[in-house]
Amino acid sequence: MYRQGDVLIVAVEESEVPAHFLEAAGEQRDARGRLVLALGEVTGHAHAVQGRGRLMREAGPFGPMLLHLPDGGRVVHEEHAAIPLPKGWFRVVRQREYTPGAFRVVAD
Repeated sequence: MYRQGDVLIVAVEESEVPAHFLEAAGEQRDARGRLVLALGEVTGHAHAVQGRGRLMREAGPFGPMLLHLPDGGRVVHEEHAAIPLPKGWFRVVRQREYTPGAFRVVAD
C-alpha cells in the first residue's frame, strides 16, 4: 500500500481486475503526457505516474481507478517525494471528506 497526499494506491491481483478493465485500450494521459491520478484544483499540481502504463476510470467522481504498470513506475508530485511502484495492477483511491449532506473528493 502506498500513499501520497490524498491519493492511496493499493496493489491488486490481476484476477481481481474486472474483465472490462483488462480489455480497455489506450492510456489516459494529459496534454503533458502524464498519467494523472489526481489534479490539484487549487494549486494545479498533480499526482502523476511516470512510466509506461494505463489508467482506467469508471464514470463519476467516486468511480474506481485502476492503474496497470507493466514495467513499474514512479508516482510524482511537486510537493511530495516520489514513490517507486513495482510492476502490476493497482487500485487508486482518492481521499474523500464529508460535508453536511454529501461526500466530496478532497481538493488540495
